[in-house]
Amino acid sequence: MNLNTNLKAENTYDAIVIGSGISGGWAAKELTEKGLRVLMLERGMNIEHITGYENAMKNPWDFKHAGRLTEEQKRTHPVQKRDYPYQEANEKWWVNDLECPYTEDKRFDWYRGFHVGGKSLMWGRQSYRLSDHNFEDNAKDGHGNDWPIRYAELSPWYDYAERFAGISGSNENWPTCPDGQFLPPMDLNIVEKSVKARIEEHYKRERIMMIGRVANLTVPHKGRGNCQYRNLCSRGCPFGAYFSTQSSTLPAAMATKRLTLRPYSIVNHIIYDKDTKKAKGVMVIDAETNKTMEFYAKIIFVNGSTLGSTFILLNSTSEAHPNGLGNGSGQLGHNLMDHHFRCGASGEAEGFDDKYTYGRRANGIYVPRYQNIGKDKRDYLRGFGYQGGASRSNWQNDVAELSFGADLKQKMTTPGKWTMGLGGFGEMLPYYENKVYIDKTKKDKWGQPVLAIDCEYKENEKKMRVDMMNDAAEMLERAGIKNIRTYDNGCYPGMAIHEMGTARMGNDPKTSVLNKWNQMHEVNNVFVTDGSCMPSIACQNPSLTFMALTARAADYAVKELKKKNI
Repeated sequence: MNLNTNLKAENTYDAIVIGSGISGGWAAKELTEKGLRVLMLERGMNIEHITGYENAMKNPWDFKHAGRLTEEQKRTHPVQKRDYPYQEANEKWWVNDLECPYTEDKRFDWYRGFHVGGKSLMWGRQSYRLSDHNFEDNAKDGHGNDWPIRYAELSPWYDYAERFAGISGSNENWPTCPDGQFLPPMDLNIVEKSVKARIEEHYKRERIMMIGRVANLTVPHKGRGNCQYRNLCSRGCPFGAYFSTQSSTLPAAMATKRLTLRPYSIVNHIIYDKDTKKAKGVMVIDAETNKTMEFYAKIIFVNGSTLGSTFILLNSTSEAHPNGLGNGSGQLGHNLMDHHFRCGASGEAEGFDDKYTYGRRANGIYVPRYQNIGKDKRDYLRGFGYQGGASRSNWQNDVAELSFGADLKQKMTTPGKWTMGLGGFGEMLPYYENKVYIDKTKKDKWGQPVLAIDCEYKENEKKMRVDMMNDAAEMLERAGIKNIRTYDNGCYPGMAIHEMGTARMGNDPKTSVLNKWNQMHEVNNVFVTDGSCMPSIACQNPSLTFMALTARAADYAVKELKKKNI
């Protein structure tokens, strides 16, 4: 046997998973537990559970720059610094934009982190099911192609994902936000309870408010500790109290002894075999040495995040697939969507001055979608939900001129006003012209071409934003909140970090990239189960749906492999 054959055998696995974030971690867990030898490739560094969260237990005064960014960090992270997630406490988890540039045909805030665990370490953890309405909207109003599945097909997989991940929440029997397998819910505070009661009474429960459904444990679960109410989740959780690859799916996959995790492995393209009409492996660039190597497998799960996965697929060209792997439909890279938010209303709650909160609950309230359902008709399609909550401001907010003496001392011993806010999260329609493509005029640190993004919100989203403000103000007023102010702080695609849709599922290979099993129509041993697969995005946070779709696709892939259909 020559050296090359030896190397090829060493580099051959049953399955390759590209990416180690929320969906990649689930793919690795499911495939290894079903008996496959799996290689999980992550383009960034490794972060070990607990020891890798070196800032998790620090006090505010322990940070060298008091939580602020240095001028050098701002220079190297011109995109990441656009919003709050990039901060001193977790700055190493966000991408260096100078090393990994992209082209903005229109402004798109692409927040990314390259490391084991991906965005599962930094996500907001709100976890909601899509409903029948969401799976049927495309077919009903003609925007986007029809989903190839319905809620009933995904419901058992939502059950499965929730039971493993640990989602705390309350069952509400609400049509646009189906109930699930929940751990005990976190508690609403006293102002939120008052607002909930008044809203539900006034609207005769045609609108409801509930505690957020969140991937934070309220009780110990599967060897993980429960939430400590520190609300420092963005630094990593040494208690394992929120769902991440590190706390949940990676230990499960490692326990099988069938997983190989390889960090610093940038997948440049998927290798297509024209004789078998299948993918035979991937070409990888070692991020530290720049050397290239190949790995081989019978099936490949692409979980590099929506735009990361689409870059790999577009970059995987061959004689049989000149416009990207599995892109006979011409839909690959199109129909990019993200939620729009940063608008709503807030005001002051009176009569609760003798009440306060304990701990820092890592969660807020949720008002599920009620628009364009039943009698509630609007002059736009789809709808929105609200997140938010009530909190008590501290004494500083009440100090007009930072007075001194006895007045100041008195102020410092008493908390400030109670405020209550509702912020909308709206659905964006799928538009073919909202797209990404490869820009060959620019290169990243490793010599690869970069992604160009051409995406914008349109009239439907703009109309919806007016109601996102006004409905919030109306509900707060009905709930007795005073001094209400509406706001629209503006929003660009990418800001919600919920990008989806560039390799959509569908029944027809002429109009979609993937079938109902997240399997490529044209290359049947490649599966894509991250956000790129979504034909529409609803207004709910999407990560729970990625988990359920991934578990379902892995189950199908292994069965097909055993039947020798793949």
